[in-house]
Amino acid sequence: MTGDLFANEPPRNLLPFDGEVLLLRDIMAADDADKTFARLQSNIVWQQETAKIHGKEIPVPRLTAWYGEVAYRYSGVYHPASPFPSIVAPLRTLAEELSGAAFNTVLLNQYRDGRDSVSWHADDEEVLGENPVIASLTFGQERRFHFRHKKTGDRISVDLPHNSALIMSGATQHCWLHQLPKTARQVGPRINLTFRNTRPESR
Repeated sequence: MTGDLFANEPPRNLLPFDGEVLLLRDIMAADDADKTFARLQSNIVWQQETAKIHGKEIPVPRLTAWYGEVAYRYSGVYHPASPFPSIVAPLRTLAEELSGAAFNTVLLNQYRDGRDSVSWHADDEEVLGENPVIASLTFGQERRFHFRHKKTGDRISVDLPHNSALIMSGATQHCWLHQLPKTARQVGPRINLTFRNTRPESR
């Protein structure tokens, strides 16, 4: 009996109710995943944006980049349409194959160390439509990711490893918040790409 006995079993839903979240591991060959991480780290034009908190501009604790076929506004920052770079385009195709959904925008985050994080939120903007499918690809350092139900307070935690995809769908964004918290552990950089289908903003 080998360790691959359950390798072909479909992934199970990580949420107990009100949505579907699937964790897919080893989404590409290991060597390709390592090269993808290195290319994303060196070729993407990373920015550290700011958020206004209590009237003060505070640096967001992570680096970001955004590309897409339509303009998009998040955290009060407007991003015009910008073509997918060559390193990202095949990852969009992969995300679409894994999720069965079509995507036209992507937000990239680079968490440089344990001090970088993203706080509780849901990807529930109107421009993402009802019950959006979000495909989040992870390369680099494994980090722990949390879900919290908006009404019951139920919590779910999952470790997101290098070369994996987290597919969120159904009522997940309406019913659950998610975060990637800071950690005191010594950790290396993690890059994730969150693909989504974004409708043009109404003017």
